[in-house]
Amino acid sequence: MTTPLPGPLALGPFQLPNRLFVAPMAGVTDRPFRVLCKKLGAGYAVSEMVTSRKDLWNSLKTSRRANHEGEPAPISVQIAGTEAAMMAEAAAYNIDRGAQIIDINMGCPAKKVCNKWAGSALMQDEPLALEIIEAVVAACAPRGVPVTLKMRTGWCQAEKNAVALARAAESAGIAMVTVHGRTREQGYSGLAEYDTIAAVKAALRIPVVANGDIDNPRKAREVLAATGADAIMVGRAAQGRPWIFAEIAHFLATGEELPAPRIADAKRWLVEHLHDHYSLYGELTGMRTARKHIGWAVRALPGGEDFRRRMNLLESCEAQVDALSGWLDALADQHERLPYLAALEAANDGQDQDEDQERRLTA
Repeated sequence: MTTPLPGPLALGPFQLPNRLFVAPMAGVTDRPFRVLCKKLGAGYAVSEMVTSRKDLWNSLKTSRRANHEGEPAPISVQIAGTEAAMMAEAAAYNIDRGAQIIDINMGCPAKKVCNKWAGSALMQDEPLALEIIEAVVAACAPRGVPVTLKMRTGWCQAEKNAVALARAAESAGIAMVTVHGRTREQGYSGLAEYDTIAAVKAALRIPVVANGDIDNPRKAREVLAATGADAIMVGRAAQGRPWIFAEIAHFLATGEELPAPRIADAKRWLVEHLHDHYSLYGELTGMRTARKHIGWAVRALPGGEDFRRRMNLLESCEAQVDALSGWLDALADQHERLPYLAALEAANDGQDQDEDQERRLTA
């Protein structure tokens, strides 16, 4: 059985080349990672969230997040905040810096975000959420920039208001809605559910994107069938496996699974990504933040955990690249393709949009 997605998806003035999207993840979906995923089959990628606080716009972290040099269009930037006027100003600020689509964050469950009533906490206050949506749409519409919304099924099991909020967002001018199939209360625990996403899809005329626990091609097909969604969004499963988008596309079109990438190809993609990563962050920060990407890439391979521990002791970008290249070359002497261990899915323990996780991984 095949489940081919329809062709390109229209989003404002853009034709997205396919309907396989990269989820915004703090500390992960920076420009180098977005470029890599698009190169390997993703049709669309949303940036890690940018704060609406004007006093932080000149910080090094925000300036890096607003860097889109060389990124294929369309460039989508996610903004987060709690005040309508500030969110509208943040939208304009990011458009001036290259954003072509603005995404509103109402899905992040991280405590440091929700404690300030941003992210998924906004789903508890529908009037404020709608005020923010209307203000951002008003700021973007004159410039021809579509506004999208990412949210959860609700705040908790007893308060699933995704359908009501999505309907209001559509009426206010939102161009596309992404729903993560968990409540804020769940965080990333338990299992995503798709009935709520299906209900949102049935209630709206604009595109609806399904997100949550899509970690392999078969699961992608199941989620599409269960929700009727126009597109799917992959988050944690793309960490260390950015070619998952090509794998999903092939499976949906043919019903057959692609073989794992050749090690020589994976080495080339990963090394190119590292050099792009270092160019954005510089030597010291680049070396430290690259550790998580290397670790994700090797964790499901034989000897990967031991290599990750040794790699984390290295103190230069050059040493990291040399170590990864040499390790993969040695692996290629025994295997033509990446020899994934059975524990691949169990290893997907990253955190979408959780900046506490970012600090742990880059320490």
